[in-house]
Amino acid sequence: MANVIVIGAQWGDEGKGKITDLLSRSADVVVRYQGGVNAGHTIVVKGQTFKLHLIPSGILYPNTDCIIGCGTVIDPQILIAELDQLKKLNISTDHLLISETAHVTMPYHRLIDQASEERRGSHKIGTTGRGIGPTYADKSERIGIRVLDLMDPDGLREQLEWTINYKNVILEKLYNLPPLDPEEVIEQYLGYAERLRPHVVDTSLKISDAIVRRRNILFEGAQGTLLDLDHGTYPYVTSSNPVAGGACVGTGVGPTMIDRVIGVSKAYTTRVGEGPFPTELHGELGELLCDRGAEFGTTTGRKRRCGWFDAVIGRYAVRINGMDCMALTKLDVLDELESIQVCVAYDIDGDRSEYFPTSSRKFARCRPIYKSLPGWQVSTTECRTLEELPQQALDYLKFLAELMEVPIAIVSLGASRDQTIIVEDPIHGPKRALLHPDGTPATLLSA
Repeated sequence: MANVIVIGAQWGDEGKGKITDLLSRSADVVVRYQGGVNAGHTIVVKGQTFKLHLIPSGILYPNTDCIIGCGTVIDPQILIAELDQLKKLNISTDHLLISETAHVTMPYHRLIDQASEERRGSHKIGTTGRGIGPTYADKSERIGIRVLDLMDPDGLREQLEWTINYKNVILEKLYNLPPLDPEEVIEQYLGYAERLRPHVVDTSLKISDAIVRRRNILFEGAQGTLLDLDHGTYPYVTSSNPVAGGACVGTGVGPTMIDRVIGVSKAYTTRVGEGPFPTELHGELGELLCDRGAEFGTTTGRKRRCGWFDAVIGRYAVRINGMDCMALTKLDVLDELESIQVCVAYDIDGDRSEYFPTSSRKFARCRPIYKSLPGWQVSTTECRTLEELPQQALDYLKFLAELMEVPIAIVSLGASRDQTIIVEDPIHGPKRALLHPDGTPATLLSA
């Protein structure tokens, strides 16, 4: 039995969907612990592409229970659309469970999110405009609507009549927007409630029962470490905690119940939205990475900014999350390059630093110090073992493992499930890591 957290080690979009999907084949339960429809997973199975925003990736496995935890914020309209999409594809959602204490994104959240971002002008933070920040803000202000409130028509009506009138003042007076009709919103959400009711339970209790029964549990987050509200590049962050510690709060599981943490990084770095990005590439090379990596957001379709691998934020992510090992994705995107740069440290106002600065203003002044490595200039997409990789690609992986001081356990070489190098199932231990920091075989995860 193992309880494993999968986290993003960069700014999100690292390929967590594929890795979670791969690990889900050995998981009995997959739990989403934070974020909302501002995140998305793209999974390719037998040439078919699935794009999920709220439903955990494990839904594609018929015997896997999927749970949306209390730390997630739920947009019922989007969730129901995902349920309908999966039904059309003959994928059962009977084993999907939704936390009754998860908070609900309302129409006023989306309107306020979009209007607020627009008013920021040059100070935009790059929000998706899906209402996630305002939903979490109402949660903190203790005026939020929870899933269990949707299940109580009289209570919901009482709550929303007051809340919508309050929000209408903000919409009209602050943003010059038309008010919402309380009755229309109430009826719409009561309809959503009936559709979701069969899935709503006390998920913390369900997870606790699964732990007692020694079932394998996979906890998946959205976004990445550098977008964490407390530990990311604030204020250019999300509104929740994607780091490994967020899995406990967002599901109702104690930290002593977690066995392993697996981080996911790309073989280079990407970022969506605003904020500093020391290794960002402009011009032809940046466009090459974007095109080869199909770097467009699952949720918004926004083009991702691309740059060289940043080992400084890699080491930071290892430390903040307490990672046991790393999954590295999109190695094949680098196949054509003659040489590859890796950021090993920062130059900050003339001083060398190997540590991630907590100040975004200081981070914006960081200039990357690079180490150049030779490229391999042959395709790796058909490689299925380490021995099949070009020596330069293997050297690149060893170099990254050494810099980040963590084994690289999985290497992804394309979007499909089978385009992966993995020694054995990382959920069960003990196993061998593909690459230890010193390049020698090592124990991947202990039982």
